[in-house]
Amino acid sequence: MTSAFPRLSSPAILSPMAGVTDVAFRALCKRYGAGLTCTEFVSGTGLVRGNAHTHRMVHTDVSETPVAVQLFGNEIKDVVDAARMFEDRFDVIDINCGCPAWKVIKTGAGSEMLRSPERIASFVNKLASSVSRPVTVKIRAGIDAKTINAVEVAKIVEDAGAAAIAVHGRTQAQGYSGRADWDIVKRVKDAVDIPVIGNGDVFTPETFKRRLDESGVDAIMLARGAVGNPFLFTQIDQYLKTGAYEMRDRLSLFDEFLDLAKEHALDFGIVKNHAIMFSKGVVGGAALRLALTRCRTSEELQRIVLV
Repeated sequence: MTSAFPRLSSPAILSPMAGVTDVAFRALCKRYGAGLTCTEFVSGTGLVRGNAHTHRMVHTDVSETPVAVQLFGNEIKDVVDAARMFEDRFDVIDINCGCPAWKVIKTGAGSEMLRSPERIASFVNKLASSVSRPVTVKIRAGIDAKTINAVEVAKIVEDAGAAAIAVHGRTQAQGYSGRADWDIVKRVKDAVDIPVIGNGDVFTPETFKRRLDESGVDAIMLARGAVGNPFLFTQIDQYLKTGAYEMRDRLSLFDEFLDLAKEHALDFGIVKNHAIMFSKGVVGGAALRLALTRCRTSEELQRIVLV
């Protein structure tokens, strides 16, 4: 029996992002109102083989409820085995069928799976029958403008047992260029009965509400808009409730991120990358980023950022 997608405290979800959604950043986004957090995309094969780096990617914080793990891979058995190994740690098991990166699609994984909807359905069916957690899928609009098949894929994965589907309004060929097509997101919402999560080009509370209202989706994933900006989740909640929201300096939250990074023993390189991301859009950010690229220790980083 397919498990139901969890009820969320907010329709604003933190999208899985490679190099961004580590445990510390997820916990901070949860603190500021994310309805659901999600790991970076994680190799099922890496988990099954016991790769240490891959295993660190599935560490969670006690505050993360609900939290999803996003798995990818070309081998169904590895993805299923990985999900079974770690399902007790997560509330949702998501399958990545949307990543457009060459290193992923050349293996037949990620958005390359959109070429074979029945193969995605097989993944979903085997996962849903093997774990007790709800299984979801994240897809794109299609491979390119000539092969838009998100509605077809959504119907097939719903029949296969998916508890929800997330749709990024770009094609594999677009990558992250051009505009996300929210018309295709709405068409998916109109075509299936399971919850639909929209994704693409949502950077402000105003855009969030407009996309939510126009598409009718159940939730929206925030990706680049949330990078270095976890307070966006609070702003969205405020705007949905009152029509207004407060402003806050992005860097003002970085000390909280640092505390979480120390608690979870994140590598210096990861913390440094986040510091650079937090500095974007702030006064003096360019000079700050230049200094950050040159710093070599945690102490030096703190002196630069926490002034």
